[in-house]
Amino acid sequence: MADRTIRVLLVDDHQVVRRGLRTFLEIQDDIEVVGEASDGAEGVARTEELRPDVVLMDIKMPGTDGIEALRRLRELANPARVLIVTSFTEQRTVV
Repeated sequence: MADRTIRVLLVDDHQVVRRGLRTFLEIQDDIEVVGEASDGAEGVARTEELRPDVVLMDIKMPGTDGIEALRRLRELANPARVLIVTSFTEQRTVV
């Protein structure tokens, strides 16, 4: 089986968080960060444009949040896997 690079899109409203995630992911041999977005609407557009394998998305962002962006991605039947990232620890908020 040939080696495969996982293409990742970062979606978070905090630039410092995106930068930290990018720094960590770029040192991995099999991961390529293909782009970034600062809110959910931009994340949906960038997903359509870049066709990443994985979208790392914040749950709480101004404007279009991660939950609404996930709904939009599902409506598009986009094949990207979405991992929701959050600093919230309250189970009710996460669920």
